[in-house]
This record gives sequence, C-alpha cells and structure tokens, in this order.
Amino acid sequence: MRKILLCLLVLTSFTIPMRAQTPDYKWALGLNVGFSEYSGDLGNSFLKFDLSSHRAYSKNNISVVDKHIWHAGLSASRYLDKRFDLNLGLLTGQHGYFRNINYNYYSKFNYADATIRWKFLAQDYAKFTPYFLMGVGVRSSALPDGNDFGQKRMNDFVIPLGMGVNIKIEERFYLNIQSHYGWTSGDKVEGKVQYTRLSYDQLWHHSVGVSYLIGKMKDEDGDGVGDKRDKCPGTPKGALIDKDGCIIDADKDGIADNFDKCPSVAGIAAFNGCPDTDNDGVEDAQDKCPAVAGLAKFNGCPDSDNDGIEDALDKCPNVAGKAEFNGCPDTDNDGVEDAVDKCPRLVGTAANEGCPDSDGDGLADNVDKCPALAGVASNGGCPEIKQNVKKLFEKALQGVQFETGKSTIKKTSNPILDGVAKAMNENPSYRLFIGGHTDNVGNADKNMQLSKDRAAAVRTYLISKGVDASRIASEGYGDTQPVAENKTAEGKAKNRRVEFKVQFEDFVK
Repeated sequence: MRKILLCLLVLTSFTIPMRAQTPDYKWALGLNVGFSEYSGDLGNSFLKFDLSSHRAYSKNNISVVDKHIWHAGLSASRYLDKRFDLNLGLLTGQHGYFRNINYNYYSKFNYADATIRWKFLAQDYAKFTPYFLMGVGVRSSALPDGNDFGQKRMNDFVIPLGMGVNIKIEERFYLNIQSHYGWTSGDKVEGKVQYTRLSYDQLWHHSVGVSYLIGKMKDEDGDGVGDKRDKCPGTPKGALIDKDGCIIDADKDGIADNFDKCPSVAGIAAFNGCPDTDNDGVEDAQDKCPAVAGLAKFNGCPDSDNDGIEDALDKCPNVAGKAEFNGCPDTDNDGVEDAVDKCPRLVGTAANEGCPDSDGDGLADNVDKCPALAGVASNGGCPEIKQNVKKLFEKALQGVQFETGKSTIKKTSNPILDGVAKAMNENPSYRLFIGGHTDNVGNADKNMQLSKDRAAAVRTYLISKGVDASRIASEGYGDTQPVAENKTAEGKAKNRRVEFKVQFEDFVK
C-alpha cells in the first residue's frame, strides 16, 4: 500500500497537463477518500505511508486497538482561467499517531478550506493537469476524554500547501489525486499539557477522488465541442469532427469525409465533394471531357462555336455552322457549304458552285465578264458584238487619220467615225473605249501626250454625233504598245492607230 500511494504522489509531479473545469464547464463537484499523517510533539509520520503506526490503547490502557484514520471529503471547484481554479473543500474522518503507550493519540476531525490551484502549464482541454495549491482553512478536532485542557474540541486555523493532478476519464469525469500539508499553530490535539510547545500539531492529507463537471456547455453548431474551444464554428450537423471542432476532411475541400463521396479528391458541395475539374457544372465522373469546359447536354464536352454541334463531331469547331454540313458554315445560306462555295458571301446555286448568275445567261457571275447583262459564253458572258460592228471597228483601226504631229482629225476620217457613232447609238448597251497609239519617231513624252490628245479628239467627235459621253472613255499610250516593229515605214504605220474596244460595264470615274 505504501508503494502504491508513493507512486500516486509521483504522478502529481510528472504528468502532462490537464484539468477538470474548462471554459465550457466552469463548475465541478467532487468526492474523495484518503488518510492523514501526523507530525507533532509525539513524533513524525510524514510521508511514511505506514498505516500500522496509527493505533491507540483501549480506554483501560491494557490492549492495543487498531484505529481507522481514513477520511472522506467533498469539493466544489470553479474555473477562473487557464492558470487558476478556486476550490472549496470539506473533509471528515479520523487522525492519530501511535508510538508506544506513552506516545499516542486518536481524534476525529472536521476540516474545511478554500484554496487557489495554480495550473502552471496553463493549457486548456488537455488530458492531464498538475497543479500547486495554497489557501486558508479551519480544522476542528475532538480531544480525548479526560484531557488536560478540559475541552471537548480544539479549533485550529490552517494554511494548506500542496500539489495534485486531475486526469480526464470522460468528457465530464475526472480522477483527482492530491496531497497537501496543513500548517497550524495549534498544539492541543494530543490532549496533554506535557506534549505542548514541543512541536505544533501538523497534518498531511493524502486523497484520491473523482469530480464531475456541471453546467450546460454552449455549443452553437451542436458538434459536441464547446464554443470556447471550437476553432471551426458553424460545422454542418452530423459531420465528423476532430478535437478542435473542425471537420475531418482528408482532401481539404471543405466537405466532411462522411459526407464526401470523393473523400480523397478535392471537390465541390454541389457534387457531394466530387470534383468538377473544368468548372462546367458537370461532375468529372459524368464528364466525357473533364479537362475542358463544356455543356451538360454534351456530357461536359464543348461546343466552341455555339452552333449546337459538339466539337468532337464538328468538322469546323471554331466556326458556327449547320448540322447538314457537320458543323461547317454556309455563310450566304444558299445550301452550298462555304468550303466548296466559290462565292461564300453571295447567294448562288449548287450548279454554279455557290455563285449567282445575275443575268441568267448560264454563266456564274464570278466568271461572267458582264454579270448584269445576259450574254454568250463565247464572249465571256457579255452580249455578242454584231459582226458589222466588228468590221467597222477593224476598218477604223487604220482609217482614222490626223494632221501630222497634231490631234486634228482629217475630214477623210469622218465617214468612218460617223459609222462608229451610228453603231453606238443603235446599241445602247455598248460602252466604247478609245485607245490612242504612236510610233517611236520623236520624243516619247510628246508622243504620249499626242496619243492622249488624238484619242480624246475622237471621243469628242463621237459625242458631237449624239453618243452619250458616259458611254465613251479614252486614253493614250504613246509608243508603249506597238503591234509591229518600228524599223520600217510599214511597221510604223501600223503602230500609228486608234483602237476601238467595246465593253458592257460602265466606266469607273
């Protein structure tokens, strides 16, 4: 027994911290049992833990009688802060000492004290809490019958000093081990005058007990961890939590593992903790394209051009198109896919590879030189020039004559030009381009200007014969476009000419 009690005392000095009362439960009630050791005029049994020394003689002083020197107690403790508790204690029991027939006593006592417990490690919610205590108390001891003082009881003022430890058993239950020394100036407990003034009567109380925390813990989120120590208030109801009131969340996605369908992979609440890597609103487990944002109707795969055809099936995924062309566009909506439409911005026909035939002559506008006038293929889609007009223009090629070095038309040329004017007036769709040319005799710059002037003179003449000016244009080229060599007189004569070219589009101003 002595060894057991000694071990319990050692525990009070070598334990990691804990205590009974907490910020959540500030009050604790306790029960304890123990025994007392005496030191005084008769001797000293402090820390001997030898219960056999506590005997007394019978009233007739003939036989030795074993006496119980146990005590029992009650306590009430109040949490002050993480370093200090206030404790109120009551003890009742017996104490005594036996050395021999001349040196012994036995007494019943009652004891009360108020102490401050200093929890020197200052940690809340730990498993063990050692403490030192100090306070004030009173002890009332019964004196032996026939004592020298003629008193039935002795009351002493006590200063308790000691240590102890609280050990957590369960959320509200604690084991308490405590040992404290009670200093007093009283010296009558033995009941005899001859024993006084040798040494004051001191007692050392050793006890073991249990305490229970009372009160109602404030726990707003109902997770079983009081608000005072809850590091994660607002925990969802039913979530697994740790000792600090925070959810147990292996993947750190904010969803407790017991609610998380994917506890090892961070996810979102919308999918019960499972991931949506591309944030497209489709859970990865259902997303056929989990790394690329897509649409739910395509199982998470994208439709980049928003044409209603998912990219995997869209031949033109970056350009909005039509289902009939596998997602490729038909910009002009003519039923011909842009990829094969030679006129993708003009409504056309499949027969003309998507191009229109504005004049309805069977030639698509993109190859029709006269898209606004119905013509013949042999003339590039332009109306066919009459044979007599062709001959007239061929005759005029060399038939228009000018005064030497001048732009003055010779009168001999008038019949030919009159014929040209008549042909133009009879064919209002014709547009006539007049080009003037010279040989290489003389200054090139002067020849250039002379050719311009001669072409302009012909134009002026035709206008004077009733041809609308908007239908005729002229230009001079000097000697830059010869049709024969300028080495012979014949060649030079061919190069001096006025050309007439019929076209069917208006001239650009």
